[in-house]
Amino acid sequence: MTDLIRSTCLMHYAETARSVGLEPTKMLRKVKLPLACLNDQNMRVAVGSVRRLLEVSATEAGVEDFALRMAGRGSFETLGPVGLVVREQATVGAAIGALARFIHIHDEAMRLEIDRGQELVTIGFLVRGATRQSTELALGRVYTTIRLLFGSGWRPVEVCFMHSPPRQRRFHRQFFGCNVTFNADLDSIRLNARDLDHPIRSANPAIARYVQSSVEAIRVRPESWNGKVGELVRSLLPGGRCTIERVAEYLACDRRTVHRHLRDCGTTFSAILNEQRANLVTRLIEDGNRPLGAIAELLGFSAQSAMARWFRGHFGCSVTQWRSSLRPSPSSTVGPARAVIGRSRPAGKPRQASPVHRRPGRLER
Repeated sequence: MTDLIRSTCLMHYAETARSVGLEPTKMLRKVKLPLACLNDQNMRVAVGSVRRLLEVSATEAGVEDFALRMAGRGSFETLGPVGLVVREQATVGAAIGALARFIHIHDEAMRLEIDRGQELVTIGFLVRGATRQSTELALGRVYTTIRLLFGSGWRPVEVCFMHSPPRQRRFHRQFFGCNVTFNADLDSIRLNARDLDHPIRSANPAIARYVQSSVEAIRVRPESWNGKVGELVRSLLPGGRCTIERVAEYLACDRRTVHRHLRDCGTTFSAILNEQRANLVTRLIEDGNRPLGAIAELLGFSAQSAMARWFRGHFGCSVTQWRSSLRPSPSSTVGPARAVIGRSRPAGKPRQASPVHRRPGRLER
């Protein structure tokens, strides 16, 4: 199963790449990452593609500490909604606990383990298929997050990496401001236990409850291929360019792989696309000022007429009828409609029984 990560992980990638002589869009194309993820912070992309981007960037620039330079530009927003939950906790200890609880919402491949000793606390990083640069970005961003919670002046006791040391260790020591150990048994950040009690003065309990409830709602991510494809289709549709090729690109595979896995799930890309289009189109057409041609383009139809045929086949009425409240009865289900289409009646006026006669297999016009 392909692990996904929020595109906020690439926040500050572009400026970091340019600072070392790289062209960001060229690098994204090289690893087949969608260019949109540099600007759209709500996308989810394959973890493997992001890791390749970091490794290739570090290699081509000849900069071993590329990921740490990215992490140094970080903020709470680089962790997406999880960062907002962390920021509003009452203490540093509560913030680290929230980070460990919700980090998988940001990065499906990452887990944090908190080992609380009497004097030292160890934040252990467990990352599936980690690479050198992705590990340093993860530890660098968590370190930056904790430092932001303190305001300034905080340093960890020790930072440990499982990978071998770089040719020059100076930047790592300057970045973390503490002893940095390589070839360790665990990727981790160690801090004083008393640091957990440090109050976060900017915290707002009301905002914390609101943001956390929102994150709780998305805590359980789809683990199946049809669930992940559905989520990607849902996020790509409003951009008007949702194709199986683009979905495959976000999942770091080809279209045949997507088709195969969806077949194993008992569905197809067309079925998922159809379902998500149906969910979106009913909201779009409620705006009577929005041209139907624009809606058709947004939903990926080749022409307005193609959307019109699809809409009638799916909902049993035309878009115009839907907007005029000539729509299937609420008891009907989504799909090729067989429901009777009746004109809405004024409030208080009794319903008159008037059976609708139609020829088999034909929908009302």
